[in-house]
Amino acid sequence: MNRIRDYGRLPALLVMLGMVLMAQGCASAQPRNPEDVCSIFKEKRGWHKVARRAEAKWGMSMHIPMALMYQESAFRAKAKPPRRKLLGFIPWRRSSSAYGFAQVIDGTWRQYLDATGDYWRVRHNFADATDFIHWYLRRVSERNGIPRSDAFNLYLNYHEGPTGFARQSHSSKPWLHKVATGVQVRSQRYREQYQQCRGSLKPGFFGRLTGW
Repeated sequence: MNRIRDYGRLPALLVMLGMVLMAQGCASAQPRNPEDVCSIFKEKRGWHKVARRAEAKWGMSMHIPMALMYQESAFRAKAKPPRRKLLGFIPWRRSSSAYGFAQVIDGTWRQYLDATGDYWRVRHNFADATDFIHWYLRRVSERNGIPRSDAFNLYLNYHEGPTGFARQSHSSKPWLHKVATGVQVRSQRYREQYQQCRGSLKPGFFGRLTGW
């Protein structure tokens, strides 16, 4: 009889599992309006919870990592660099191993896993990519003396690496300065938008259930 009652619970459990998986799958889709951080967080309430948690953990405003993630992947979970063309038309190797929300290359991701011990993390998970960006920006901030509010120079560090930035490798790349300025402007815009909506943001049922 106990076994029969256990089997009777299976359909409900399967339905709940399916709903959780569906919620997680939706959470990984690209936001409909990535230009507005309030729209992003209202659509993906779990992302707001994740961003607040990383902000408290690493001591850096969420707006710079969010603006950086927009620049790197436009919030696409499995973003990769485009393939090069062999002979101008044959798809060939990608320009780097960059992958995921934060466009992290293999070697840097391994450094992060080794430093944190969080070997279960993956680059196509928003929470993991967010934690990585906060970790990396705090690391370069301390190494190169960059204020944690300086989105322009933090992005240059992110793109060139802390050693490259220290050697001024970005000085001969005016195009990169333009991109870094864009990250700085977007970060400030996200900050201003968030101030208008933060009081109305709540995690929602599935956000509380799954941690997203």
